[in-house]
Amino acid sequence: MSVTLSLPRILRVGRGAADELGEVITGLGLSRPLLVTDAFLAGTGAAERLAETLRGAGAHPRIFSGTVPDPTTDSLAPGIQALHEHTADSVIGFGGGSPMDTAKALALLGVQGGHMRDYKAPRVNLGPALPVIAVPTTAGSGSEATQFTIVTDSASDEKMLCSGPAFLPLAAVVDVELTMSMPPRLTADTGVDALTHAVEAYVSRKANPFADSLALTAITTIGRHLRRAYADGGDGPAREAMMLAATQAGIAFSNSSVALVHGMSRPIGAHFHVAHGLSNAMLFPAVTAFSVPAAPARYADCARALGAATAEDDDARAADRLVQALRDLCTDLEVPTPAAHGIDKDAWTRLTPLMAEQALASGSPANNPRVPTAEEIESLYARIYA
Repeated sequence: MSVTLSLPRILRVGRGAADELGEVITGLGLSRPLLVTDAFLAGTGAAERLAETLRGAGAHPRIFSGTVPDPTTDSLAPGIQALHEHTADSVIGFGGGSPMDTAKALALLGVQGGHMRDYKAPRVNLGPALPVIAVPTTAGSGSEATQFTIVTDSASDEKMLCSGPAFLPLAAVVDVELTMSMPPRLTADTGVDALTHAVEAYVSRKANPFADSLALTAITTIGRHLRRAYADGGDGPAREAMMLAATQAGIAFSNSSVALVHGMSRPIGAHFHVAHGLSNAMLFPAVTAFSVPAAPARYADCARALGAATAEDDDARAADRLVQALRDLCTDLEVPTPAAHGIDKDAWTRLTPLMAEQALASGSPANNPRVPTAEEIESLYARIYA
């Protein structure tokens, strides 16, 4: 049985790669990009510096800095207006996962129109769409190399997974220098996000040898470098390793899938406005413990790649060590429970059935080694709360 693989046409990876963005744009025959970013990167001058690079190459960019954390359908409307006013021929996503998700959504809506709910899973979106060029500033989402975007429906608070080649960036420019100012909390959350991508890609029911190799490599790299990057943001080698691992994990899950952690994570973000990587981290150990019995050999491979087990450990022991290693990692990275994060218990309990329903509707739990019922998802939500 064949496997369809999708990757960006161009991947520029390494220090100083962002300085070559203009060359990438013009080399693709593009000239009028909409540079999609957030208020923070606009305020620091980073977006304008990137725009100057583009102008220096003969392009004519316009900056749109109206991206919000966890983009919503309402937040897309000003971006669509800016896209049409600029008569943009391409979209650059500059920032973390939210600007890149926004850029991907604008690229599709700008051509096809409609509402994002028209494009949510299980629909597979083939296009057409404007070309997307991704320039990540965090080492986590892997969005620069994936065919997915996440947008929350403002009317229903549903965090919608939208997928298909239409959302795959045409090019990605991955420059570790853009991540050097990440604070510890963001470093931790995005790092665990990348680790979740890699592990879920490997244990997914859609796993394949191409994605497997990238997933295991990313797991090993993250195991060696995440704590270092968290402890010392100026650790250049650790930052560079994490940046590459995040992209590798992104390619892995884009060509395999994510699973139950992500399915349960999205509703937490939508209803309680918890950052995506942090909500993954809250869930990761408990969901892994739930899932291990269905695929102990696969989880054992992850444990050995992470450095939590050795070749001498049998699969059952290695898989158990993975669960403990994830608990230890979350402790070391000071990952709070939902209760410690300030989420009201009554609201959490009241919304749990809806969150379970939305998790299942996303399709991601069906990729998990152990496919849960709604009741089992509700039990997991209750277990992680405090």
